[in-house]
Amino acid sequence: MRYEDIKSVILTILVLVSILLTWNLWTYQPNYDKMEKSNYVAEVTVSEKQEVQKIVRPDQILFHIKGQHYGINNTGEIDKVVKELGQWTFFDVKNVTEKIENIEELSHNSGNTEIQFPGEVPIELYRSVLNIEGKRIPAFNFNRIIINVEGSDKDNGIVYFVSTENQQVYISHISSNNLNDFNQSFYKNAASLPRYFGYKASEKRTLFLPEGDQEMMRYKYLPKDLNSDEFKEALFRNPSFVQKSPLPAGEEYTDDSSKMTVNFDSNILLYVNPTAEERYIASSYDLVKRSIDFVNEHGGWTDPYRFVSKSEYNRSVTFRMYSRDGYPVFNERGLSEITEVWGRDEINKYIRPNIALELPLTTEIQKVTRPSGHAALKFLQNKRNFKPELLQEMVLGYRMERDTEENMLILLEPAWFYRYDNTWEEITMDDLGGLKHGLE
Repeated sequence: MRYEDIKSVILTILVLVSILLTWNLWTYQPNYDKMEKSNYVAEVTVSEKQEVQKIVRPDQILFHIKGQHYGINNTGEIDKVVKELGQWTFFDVKNVTEKIENIEELSHNSGNTEIQFPGEVPIELYRSVLNIEGKRIPAFNFNRIIINVEGSDKDNGIVYFVSTENQQVYISHISSNNLNDFNQSFYKNAASLPRYFGYKASEKRTLFLPEGDQEMMRYKYLPKDLNSDEFKEALFRNPSFVQKSPLPAGEEYTDDSSKMTVNFDSNILLYVNPTAEERYIASSYDLVKRSIDFVNEHGGWTDPYRFVSKSEYNRSVTFRMYSRDGYPVFNERGLSEITEVWGRDEINKYIRPNIALELPLTTEIQKVTRPSGHAALKFLQNKRNFKPELLQEMVLGYRMERDTEENMLILLEPAWFYRYDNTWEEITMDDLGGLKHGLE
């Protein structure tokens, strides 16, 4: 091969190599590992999330049988009834308020089972617990579910949703098989339950109270302090910009628009966002649903809390702590409640305890007896200027307070409570002369 031919071959090879290198340079992509998507701030969970049926639940069931009344408030027994209802299909829901002459009689007549809720529940929210047929049903609130085992036809059973606050009644139907099963499993056996008596406080309100003395448990707890920094991470938009400052009895967290104060003496956490727009009126459903979702977002159900009240006017919702056996817990400083106030799109105010009770001290549990509903009612009737029409509720429950002997402990003391003119008050054992009658 001549020298000129060799030069041509080498030149051709070099041109081809140059083209290949240029192509690789243009089309090269680095082989980086794919990065996982993540939020800037990790989700904060103080405790477990809860489903609607754990937060929105009845606190008493009454069975009206041949002029007698029997009741339960035990959480486990009530859950059995709610589970039964959750297996039914409710259909043909409609407003029958104008056809009902007397809501009291409708609710308390013989043959009825009356499932009572502590607050007015939006039906749209409770559709996650009950299977209600139809994509669209009327929007209404209720605080009673009335199951009628006697007035139904052979094809369908009748269930009423009643609002004693708004004096409204909605009717629905269930299959006769569902009604017969309920009759056999619950209503026919109700006469073995504790007996109750009715006290007609007004034309539109009858209270049912236990006939006999009530055995309850006195509990003591060593509370667990909740981590304030976890609430800071959950409540503030940009936790990294939040400043923490000590206070004489607690600590304070602030950013350019919000503030969270934790008081170690009262054990109350208060978060305020004054920039949230206040001119907002939510539907009942939106208000309660967003309030439950808000606490679920940071797992704020640190004890057994239940929905107890709402106010569309004030844009507020309140959840109350209940004992594990089904009694409401009260504290004059709000230590047993979670309260939310809403703006248009954001929480405006959030008030809650910064402690959790968790498990009681087993060595400190004591059985005590509390007077009957007759004794508690007699005390109220003997009070000066007592007006029955202002008496809204009477319940057995627990007073939550610091133990006088051991300040580190929380005491749950059984007592009678009553709501009078929209304010909860306690009837103490001294009021009832309990020590004199050997009721401890």
